[in-house]
Amino acid sequence: MKKLTKILILFLAIFVILAIGFIFLQMIPYGNNHTNPQVIQEPEWDSPVTRELAQRACFDCHSNETVWPWYSNIAPISWLVQRDVDEGREKLNFSEWNRKAEFDDLDEVGEVIQEGEMPPFTYYPTHPEAKLTDIEKQQLIQGLQNTLR
Repeated sequence: MKKLTKILILFLAIFVILAIGFIFLQMIPYGNNHTNPQVIQEPEWDSPVTRELAQRACFDCHSNETVWPWYSNIAPISWLVQRDVDEGREKLNFSEWNRKAEFDDLDEVGEVIQEGEMPPFTYYPTHPEAKLTDIEKQQLIQGLQNTLR
């Protein structure tokens, strides 16, 4: 019985230490800047379908119209979400198309979609609507190629 009590006390102590650590993580300020700057200029979409597909699969990271889910407020997940949005907006931002000359590798957009690099597989569990069928992927790739010219 004494051995069981010692094990329970040890598990309780570990749990308390982890809980305190988790609470302290919430105090780190990175990952809480959930702003959506004003939409300045979108591309001239070749069709409403292209925009809708891009909105479903790309806009949360590649526009100023990010939908910030509840878990984006909880560290350390909030850090990952913030990093993904910051990097996505820097590389390609459909809401600031007036800066398109600053966006690197616009020619590779279709390639990263085709190869399944975008959206990343880690995005799908919480955003199942972003998972495009093969036909939708081809429509998006063709539509973006037409739009980005």
